Amino acid sequence: MKLGLLREEVRLVEYSIDEWKNEFLKVKQEILNFTAFEENQIEHIGSTAIKEMPAKPIIDLVIGVDDLATVDQSIYQGLKQAGFLRLRVQRPNEIILAKFTDETYQIKTHYVHLVDYNQELWNNLIFFRDYLNTDETARNQYKKIKLKFIEEVNSGIVEYTDYKEQFVREVYSKRV
Repeated sequence: MKLGLLREEVRLVEYSIDEWKNEFLKVKQEILNFTAFEENQIEHIGSTAIKEMPAKPIIDLVIGVDDLATVDQSIYQGLKQAGFLRLRVQRPNEIILAKFTDETYQIKTHYVHLVDYNQELWNNLIFFRDYLNTDETARNQYKKIKLKFIEEVNSGIVEYTDYKEQFVREVYSKRV
């Protein structure tokens, strides 16, 4: 398994849950070694956490913090020691960090999404992963949307995210 994408590259690779899961576990342990997070605050999300799902070759982790508005500098320092750097990406209710292949910072291999623990975004991200892992129809629908984007549009990461947004929101709405 070779992880990594250039900044605006959108590419899907075949399902590889064992390799992706093992990579997640390895990186989770690195984060635990350098931070004060508890195991339950770090989850594997995104398509690499969904069975039978082609995915971008990037491992996504969500980390729940007590209060996103007051993230302590020691958290950033620990994540930096684990190889993660904060990105300038502006997204509501989350802070994004990435791990790169080298000091050119051209190819990202992992994302960390810092969010408020057990709040709406955390719960939505976990629900989405779990829902697609248990609902084959929804999983196949999502797979078709992703593959259609690659075949017909394939322009950039923002466009890719926007293309999937309606489906993602529909799944979020199923959370009771």
